[in-house]
Amino acid sequence: MKLAKLTAALVAAGLALPVIAAPDTATLQKLVERMEKLEARNAELEKQVKSLKGESEEIAKGLDSPRLSQYEPELTVRLKAVEKDALEMKKSASLADKFDGIKVGAALTTVAQHASGLPQGTTDAGGQLNYRADVTVELPLQAIGDIEHKVFAHVRMGQGQGLNAPFAGLGYFASAPNAVAFRASGSNPDDSVAILGQAWYQAAIPLPFGGFKPYSRETLELTFGKMDIFGFFDQNTAAGDESRQFLNSVFVHNPLLDAGGEVGVDANGFQPGFVASYVNARDKMQPWRLSFGVFGAGERGANYQKSLSQPLLMAQAETQLKLFGGLNGNYRIYGWNRSEADDFDGTSSKHTGVGASVDQRLGDGVNVFARYGKMLKGELPFNQALAIGAEFNGSYWGRAADAIGIGGSWLQSGKAFRANPATAYLDSSQLTSFTYTPSGAEQVAEIYYRYRISPQFEVTPDLQLVNRGGANADADLVKVFALRANIAY
Repeated sequence: MKLAKLTAALVAAGLALPVIAAPDTATLQKLVERMEKLEARNAELEKQVKSLKGESEEIAKGLDSPRLSQYEPELTVRLKAVEKDALEMKKSASLADKFDGIKVGAALTTVAQHASGLPQGTTDAGGQLNYRADVTVELPLQAIGDIEHKVFAHVRMGQGQGLNAPFAGLGYFASAPNAVAFRASGSNPDDSVAILGQAWYQAAIPLPFGGFKPYSRETLELTFGKMDIFGFFDQNTAAGDESRQFLNSVFVHNPLLDAGGEVGVDANGFQPGFVASYVNARDKMQPWRLSFGVFGAGERGANYQKSLSQPLLMAQAETQLKLFGGLNGNYRIYGWNRSEADDFDGTSSKHTGVGASVDQRLGDGVNVFARYGKMLKGELPFNQALAIGAEFNGSYWGRAADAIGIGGSWLQSGKAFRANPATAYLDSSQLTSFTYTPSGAEQVAEIYYRYRISPQFEVTPDLQLVNRGGANADADLVKVFALRANIAY
């Protein structure tokens, strides 16, 4: 019956002719079966399409909601999970971009010292212990065109004056055998507090102004705020870090500026100032820099009371040379001027001086240094100072991270200081004293061995010798033993 109907339908559609002989029964049967399968498949596809359409609506509905539900399609849950991960990654990338370029440093330095050979009756001697902690943050700001700029902050805290107090009382020129010692509390050791030692802003302007930055090889750097002057003048790679290198201040900085007090810093060793530097790097092998600084100095000038009435002016020229087969060397000459500063006798006068700081590598493991300073106007207890020395890398004896430092310093007493008897005190309260006639120079020597325990932890035994302290020919040789521990990150 079905076969007859199919034949009639084909004839009606013009797909078969009446004249054609009756079709093969087996062939028509197969055709019927295939059409039935197609109809069944079509019905199944319609059902699946309807199901997919419903699921699509569920997915769209679920994606419109920020919440996750256990009744949502699995695809919705996965898409939301991927979207969440992408947002988290975007947030992390944005946060990383904000912190990109930020530099943070932290260090804790502890020193134990003991002196022998001090005059009999000295009351502030014996063993001394002190610590100092430093935290620094350098924060880059969003560039203004081609101008890069940043903010720098330095927080410092500490307790203990080491052996500096008895040395200052004795009138020694080398007034700080422990340059690490720091206390911001004043007279009471129990009131030690943290202070914001440095807070300055710096802008680096490519030159010529308005030119194409990638081609610029000259830069104008402008810095202002509260700062450590030795971060900009009198730098030295071999002798400039009391937490890792020499402990005595005559090696850390130019003795006239530091021990002699020419910088005129506040009670904590900092001062307000402005520094302008021109950097020329056209020859990358031998770049050079010219710097000029104006700083608040003196008892009131350094602590923001009367900062620019009698400022300290400093100018420095420096260059980097490749000598001894291409080894780095830094060469600096500088001068300073103060319209009014204290002389050794308490009077005030104009002070002018010049100095030089040199560090030069002689090999992969040897770095030598020298500093010289001379007063041109003004009278300090010593008017000339020379310090020389070297640091030897431990690679020579199989300890590449260790180092040995050796230095010697000569501080020539001033003519006016030698013209009158000098007074040395046996205690910091200046109640017990003796007089002597100054002559010649005070001599200081120091040797240390820096032993690395880990990349962040170093221990340094240190020995200092002070001969003819305060230019006193009758003074005994003073030995200062120390052990320093430094943890830095």
